[in-house]
Amino acid sequence: MTDSKPHLPTAPKAKSALRETVETLSLSVLLAFGIRTFVAEARYIPSGSMLPTLEINDRLIIDKLSYDFGTPQRGDIVVFHPPDQLSTKDAYIKRLMGLPGDVVEVKNGQLYINGEPQVEPYIAAKPDYQYGPVTVPSGTYLVLGDNRNESFDSHYWGFVPQDHLIGQAMFRFWPLDRLGELN
Repeated sequence: MTDSKPHLPTAPKAKSALRETVETLSLSVLLAFGIRTFVAEARYIPSGSMLPTLEINDRLIIDKLSYDFGTPQRGDIVVFHPPDQLSTKDAYIKRLMGLPGDVVEVKNGQLYINGEPQVEPYIAAKPDYQYGPVTVPSGTYLVLGDNRNESFDSHYWGFVPQDHLIGQAMFRFWPLDRLGELN
């Protein structure tokens, strides 16, 4: 008779604390980068062009998937790369007002789209300029700041190509007393 001990499974080797920390941090960075690149990102408001809706230094969450699965709608607050003719690469945020094929005009302090006056309770003041009529070309959008008279927007530089849209501003998370959805 042989004396044999039963074979007991051995416990896996414990990872070193350093290795576990590096793996956890690496995964966290990878997930954060993926979410920021493809899903959502935080942005802040650097100017008063969207007053009174958005105030300087408001912090927002931008939904970067919304236009991959849906179409931009009139009234959406959008973040976009500026048109190529502008010399800046900083993203802009404005309200999308003109859709492809729309005829847009500003006259006598009123915005008209396809001949219909628009009700805009969110603007700071009536526009004090005349614009158009212009037809929004296919594959582009017309954007205007809510602070119409102090906004560097489509009435200055033209239309935003669809492929320049980054996403839709969905939620204000700072300051806390103004926390909430935007649209």
